[in-house]
Amino acid sequence: MRSEADMAVVVWIVEGIWPACIDAARSHTRAGDEIVLLHVTDASVAAAAHGAYAGLLGRGHPEHDPGTRVEQLTAEAAAALLHAAIDRLGRPCQPVARVGRIEREVVAAADGADLLVVARDGDRRRLGPKSLDRHTRFVVDHAPCPVLLVWPDYAPPLASIPPPPPHH
Repeated sequence: MRSEADMAVVVWIVEGIWPACIDAARSHTRAGDEIVLLHVTDASVAAAAHGAYAGLLGRGHPEHDPGTRVEQLTAEAAAALLHAAIDRLGRPCQPVARVGRIEREVVAAADGADLLVVARDGDRRRLGPKSLDRHTRFVVDHAPCPVLLVWPDYAPPLASIPPPPPHH
């Protein structure tokens, strides 16, 4: 049970960059904090497979629909990723796997949280707005709580900031 002083923290787990989020959560939270590890699978992937099968191959044999297998594989991949994140965190947490529009699911999961931990997932060679992909930009812009934005590896040097636009 969480006390008044403990925080509710959502850690967004994304393939390839999740270890930085786990490490940040470990170093910026306390033992009593409630940590949710969140993975979101894009619903459009399985929907495309379902749609292609229905549109091109007919609807006579739903057992052959590749969308069902895609759903199974993505659920297994999400579970494996969450398990690895739980192991790395090394303390009690709640794994949550959602399916839907990624950016909207993350924002909804952060509702009521005290902190959302997110990693940069765009261009990691330079500082600037392109270090966030479109889903992460949406989450950062719409999160209903404070956001801890971390670099997956290391922060690029200040010299990587793009030059200011020319003024006329």
